[in-house]
Amino acid sequence: MASPSYLARSLEGPLRRAAAEFPAVVLTGPRQSGKTTLLRHLFGKSHQYISVEPPDVRAAALGDPRGFLELYAPPVIVDEIQHAPGLLSYIKEWIDEHRARPGQFLLTGSQNLLLAEQVSESLAGRAAMLRLPPLTHRELLKQRSRPLVWEQTRARATPQARSIRAVWADFLRGGYPEIALQRRRDPWLWHSSYVQTYLERDVRSLRQIGDLTTFQSFLRVLAARSGQLFNMTDVARDLGVAVNTVKAWLSVLEATFQILIVRPYHASVGKRLVKTPKVYFTDTGTLCYLAGLKDPAHAASGPMGGVIVETAVLSEIVRTLAHRGEIPEVYFWRTSSGSEVDFVVLHEGRLIPIEVKSSATPRPAMADGVKAFRSDLGKKSGPGYLVHLGALRLPMGQEVTALPFSML
Repeated sequence: MASPSYLARSLEGPLRRAAAEFPAVVLTGPRQSGKTTLLRHLFGKSHQYISVEPPDVRAAALGDPRGFLELYAPPVIVDEIQHAPGLLSYIKEWIDEHRARPGQFLLTGSQNLLLAEQVSESLAGRAAMLRLPPLTHRELLKQRSRPLVWEQTRARATPQARSIRAVWADFLRGGYPEIALQRRRDPWLWHSSYVQTYLERDVRSLRQIGDLTTFQSFLRVLAARSGQLFNMTDVARDLGVAVNTVKAWLSVLEATFQILIVRPYHASVGKRLVKTPKVYFTDTGTLCYLAGLKDPAHAASGPMGGVIVETAVLSEIVRTLAHRGEIPEVYFWRTSSGSEVDFVVLHEGRLIPIEVKSSATPRPAMADGVKAFRSDLGKKSGPGYLVHLGALRLPMGQEVTALPFSML
């Protein structure tokens, strides 16, 4: 039975299935996204628990891995496994020697790229990898099974409308469970502490960054350029660092789930990879903190308003798909003639164009980019959407619908 403070997560089903099929499951995601809470809620009665983040535990795991696995014999939850990657090869040995039943090792990690490489080398074919982002809007509304709008086969009840100020207050909080659920806590103080802790732990463990002040300036520059075409040369010049340094810092942020790199859609996969991307933070709360925004009204009316709503929409799509164990494919679209669409989602072989507006009053002209996309792509395009902060769902013509954010 769920504890009063536990909010059911969309990933519970895929996680249970993975634990029933694979000897090991690796659950990744940013710090504070709820990985440990989720595993202990689902498997706390059947599995031991140990974190290898404390230095003494880490030393024991690396110094005598066989003895460590004997002491913490499976079934076991091993938290923050990236701090003891050498343990993975001994877990493989244990699985192979004992013909392990499914779900014996449940591992968590906060560093995606490095951990994925290490798991691929040591536990190929023995481990399922799942990702737990922070909370979605639908999880907070306790509608975690609600499909995305283009996946719906029948009309759904419209969620209860909320005031614009309440929506913007949620954007400032973001989706990390601790701050999203504990409404009395100050989101500014929480995100300040999160960014500092993240810098201290993850950045220094992945890159030997000597000047954290410059890195903090980089984060703020990145926030200011969020949702724009990202030119590394310009950013490097503004900060007075090498382009390779900017590239390395981006890789750190991506590896620790702090940013999403969205590439332009092109029929040629190769051309998608070389075209200039856009960079978004994965959480609206992080973005608002780095942009210096504390008040919902200032966030809504300021120059960052549009990109904050874009970040909210992108996060909702990516998190919803990741919570099912799927790999989201999201792009943006821009033509030489000036037509643009904020996001294009690949769904069952069709491309779903989505334009995002911070307005609560959708107008047909706002959907021109979506209509141009559908005209250019023809049968490859699915229905299009104009996502806004109002309360009405309205037809915009040519299979384009104005859709409230709450109905996404």
